[in-house]
Amino acid sequence: MTVIRTAVCCSDRTTGSSAALNMPYPAWTRGIPPVMEGCFSTRAQPSQPLSGRPFSSSPGGPEHICFSSSPKPGTDSDMGNQLRAIKQATLTYDTLRFGEFEDFPETSDPVWILGKEFNALTEKEDIFSDVTSRLWLTYRKNFPPIGGTGPTSDTGWGCMLRCGQMILGEALICRHLGRDWRWVRGQPQKEEYISILNAFLDKKDSYYSLHQIAQMGVGEGKSIGQWYGPNTVAQVLKKLAVFDSWSRLAVHVAMDNTVVIEEIKRLCMPWLDYGGGACADPQGGMSEPNGCLEGACALAEEETALWKPLVLLIPLRLGLSDINEAYIETLKQCFQLPQSLGVIGGKPNSAHYFIGYVGEELIYLDPHTTQPAVEPGEDGQVPDDTYHCQHPPCRMHICQIDPSIAVGFFCRTEDDFDDWCARVRKLSHSRGGLPMFELADRQPSHFSCSVDVLNLAPDFFDSDRLERFFDSEDEEFEILSL
Repeated sequence: MTVIRTAVCCSDRTTGSSAALNMPYPAWTRGIPPVMEGCFSTRAQPSQPLSGRPFSSSPGGPEHICFSSSPKPGTDSDMGNQLRAIKQATLTYDTLRFGEFEDFPETSDPVWILGKEFNALTEKEDIFSDVTSRLWLTYRKNFPPIGGTGPTSDTGWGCMLRCGQMILGEALICRHLGRDWRWVRGQPQKEEYISILNAFLDKKDSYYSLHQIAQMGVGEGKSIGQWYGPNTVAQVLKKLAVFDSWSRLAVHVAMDNTVVIEEIKRLCMPWLDYGGGACADPQGGMSEPNGCLEGACALAEEETALWKPLVLLIPLRLGLSDINEAYIETLKQCFQLPQSLGVIGGKPNSAHYFIGYVGEELIYLDPHTTQPAVEPGEDGQVPDDTYHCQHPPCRMHICQIDPSIAVGFFCRTEDDFDDWCARVRKLSHSRGGLPMFELADRQPSHFSCSVDVLNLAPDFFDSDRLERFFDSEDEEFEILSL
């Protein structure tokens, strides 16, 4: 029998959009595989034909999964089964691929995850517990149509949107539950945790749902299904956070590789006149507070002392087609800061949420798994098993990351922000890498407009760029180089 080879996707595990796993199919299918018989293994030999026996693998291992037999060529139900086989094969690969990550390195190198240091030799269970406790937002299917008539799944186009949800989800966990909170499967959860999950359910009335992100993008010139870059996602999340009165987050997107302290303090304490005390006018009257918070001066004294928890997102481009090695050490140091929310980015066709590193490898959560949409139960509880990645963390070499990223930080209090500023300044004066961004007390004179101006409209449209998830806005970033 003549054999041809067809690829099953690795980065997009329900669409088969990129080559990862070679599988032989009979020539009569012309590239459409029949339903497979017998078993499939992650250790399959590509040259071995499909049969009623499993591919070579360790006997009884967890890599096996069995399929039903297919009709013979030419039968009425043959083509439908062939098409279903494509989906079945990719879903099988998705399930079995978890075995690839069981070999978390036995190394004396420290493991850093969102500001926490671990020892891979003695704290492996703690590492897995910490990773599992992060919200894992993936592709979903069978949710209500976006906009009423739009898509019911984001498979193939929503990976960067899901990464944006994950970095904001981490901010909400730090805001309401604390960085040291841990998720335990089957354990009754706090009300705050359920509220956080509800904010990301795939329906139009959830604060940070895919529906809200996609439709907010439409209002700014991004059609549903179009690739988003890290900058665009950051800007959309900033706009959506305004409507979240429960969390009261101040989301700041620092553009032009510059974090302006004055701008952030005005944003987080809008009832204060940063630079001249409280809301008092120099002539003795009352001035209008910065930040346009109506009635701020009428707040009680204890309320005016509050700081709106800060989510700081910094879109960067650290090279042309590849990351400039001069920034690798600085990027790794970002994961060591206690205020770290991680990094959203990835590589062409595949966005990831990076949460830490070990040695020269980045640790990340991968959104490229399609799961059914979740609905709350009658008691209001949300089935949450699929919102936590329960296999050892994914890893990739740091040099493989695309240079277009967005770095995130969370500062619950003004003291946290001042501490972050001090740490960043210390890092900028240390040897071993170039600073990725500038920290300025006040807005530099070369800024032509406010750093908070939202402009998502692309300067040009190139259909070839749909092959990448980095959009045209990312090309506006200053290129940092030696």
